[in-house]
Amino acid sequence: MEWRDQGILLSSRRHGETSAIIEVFTPSQGRHAGIVRGGTSRKIAPILQPGAQLDLMWRARLEDHIGAFTVEPVRSRAAIAMGGRLALAGLNAVTSLVSFCLPEREAHLPLYKRTEALLDLLGQDDVWPLAYLRWELGLLSELGYGLDLSECAVTGTREGLIYVSPKSGRAVSREGAGEWADRLLPLPDVLLGKGEASDAEIVDGFKTTGYFLETHLAADLGSKPLPEARSRYIEAFTRSL
Repeated sequence: MEWRDQGILLSSRRHGETSAIIEVFTPSQGRHAGIVRGGTSRKIAPILQPGAQLDLMWRARLEDHIGAFTVEPVRSRAAIAMGGRLALAGLNAVTSLVSFCLPEREAHLPLYKRTEALLDLLGQDDVWPLAYLRWELGLLSELGYGLDLSECAVTGTREGLIYVSPKSGRAVSREGAGEWADRLLPLPDVLLGKGEASDAEIVDGFKTTGYFLETHLAADLGSKPLPEARSRYIEAFTRSL
């Protein structure tokens, strides 16, 4: 069994004396793990940094075996990520969430394209938080937890949408919220693709996407807690304002 593809390195850990087990995210194979022989050597170890774009060849005797990777670097994102606190925290949030959320060996091409484009924006702190928020929306949608923000779930209006129902993920207008307003999640214009996308609105957007990531997606994965890397990025971004 074998395949070849490009992919994004999600994580790497030592295996035995000289090898490493890596996990990658690829267009056609999804999230996939394998062994890299000699992965701790001076030649290969610097390549195996989270976020790196790699050319990959995977081989195994049987399809369900962990298999072995041969890797070649395409481009590294380590220098950019290490160049700033927000960039490094953002990279860790993305790679951790992909590892946490995606089932193994299941292709998610639209999400892969979004992820690669997002990581290529690392270091651009003026645009990255908004791009990351939109990426979280795409992640929820890709995995079946997408928000329906097209109209009010109560009145059917498309105007004055300012809340999200924590149960259904549908938009709610001020009029439709009524006495339930204090139990609803914020729906800033930035989640609707409107307005100037202020930093304060982006923070509110993170509260809403974070709620669905934690109480819907993570709950369905066995109630495992979301990776701490996500909250560390949100905290770092909020402190920077």
